[in-house]
Amino acid sequence: MISKRQQLEQWTTVVADTGDLERIAELRPHDATTNPSLLLAAARDERYRHLLDQARELARELGHEGDLTWCTDAFACVAGQAVLSHIPGLVSTEVDARLSFDTAATVAKARRLMALYRELEVPAERVLIKAAATWEGIQAARILEEEGVRCNLTLVFSAEQALAAAEAGATLISPFVGRIQDWHVKRGLEITDINQDPGVQSVREIFHLLKGRGLDTIVMGASFRNAAQIEALAGCDRLTISPALLGELAEDDGALSRCLDPDTVAPAEPDGALPARALNEARFRWSLNDNPMACDLLSDGIRRFAADQRALESLLTAEDIAA
Repeated sequence: MISKRQQLEQWTTVVADTGDLERIAELRPHDATTNPSLLLAAARDERYRHLLDQARELARELGHEGDLTWCTDAFACVAGQAVLSHIPGLVSTEVDARLSFDTAATVAKARRLMALYRELEVPAERVLIKAAATWEGIQAARILEEEGVRCNLTLVFSAEQALAAAEAGATLISPFVGRIQDWHVKRGLEITDINQDPGVQSVREIFHLLKGRGLDTIVMGASFRNAAQIEALAGCDRLTISPALLGELAEDDGALSRCLDPDTVAPAEPDGALPARALNEARFRWSLNDNPMACDLLSDGIRRFAADQRALESLLTAEDIAA
C-alpha cells in the first residue's frame, strides 16, 4: 500500500512549510514557502549562517553595504535561491509585513525582491511574491500580476478576501486552517468531527467558490495542526505542510480519499453576500470588520510577521556590531 503522502500527491501539489534546507532536501516537496518566521529560524541556525554572509555580499555588490533593509531583502532571496536548488517548483518570498497597508510600498518592495532574484540568476517564473491579503496587498498584487510578477496572497481567513484576491488575478492564495481552528477553540468550540473544523470548512468554501466561478487562482491550504486536517482537504490545489506532518503522512499507509475535486464543482451563482464582480474597497473593508475571526487573525498575523522581521533585522545588526 502506498503512503498517504503518495496518495495525496496524486491530486494535490505538496509544498514544504519550512526554511530548513536539509529537511527540504530530505522531504523533496514540489514547492516551498518562506515567511519572516521561517527566515528568522534559518538565520539563527548555525548551518545557514553562510547565507547571511552571502546576503551581505550581494547588498555590498549592489552598492548598499550596511543598509539593513537591503541586507534583509537579500537574505530572503539568497534563502529562496537555496531552497530552489532542492525543489523542482516554486518558492514564495514575502514582502515586509509592515508594508501591508501601503500598496505603492508593497509594489516597490516586490520589484526590489525580483531584481535581487535576477542578480542571483533565478528565473522569475519560479518565484511567488507573498503579501498579506489586505485591501492594499490585493491591489498591489493586481499591479504586479499585470507586470508579470506572480503573487501569493497570504493570511486569508474569509471568502471575501479569497474572492477579491482571485478577481485581482492573484496566482495563489493561502487560506489558514489551523489559526482559524485555534480562534474558535479558544472561544469554546469543541470539534468532535473533522468536518466540523471551521478551518477545514473555510478552505472548502473558498475552493468551491473560486472553482464554481471559473477563477484560476490556486488555492493552497496552510497552517495545519494535525494530519486529519490535511486529509480532509485532499484534492485542494496545493497544501503547504510542516516537515513533521509530511513525515507522519509518509509513514501512514492507510487509505486516503479525495475530498476536493474541481471537476465536480458546480458553477456558482453570485449571491447577496458575494457579488458577481470583485468587492469594492468599502464592501471589502466592511466584510472584514463584520467578521471578528478574519479581522482578528489578519491583524494578528501581520503583527507576528512584522515582529519576526524586526527580530531578523536585530540579528543582522548584532552580528554586524560583533564583526
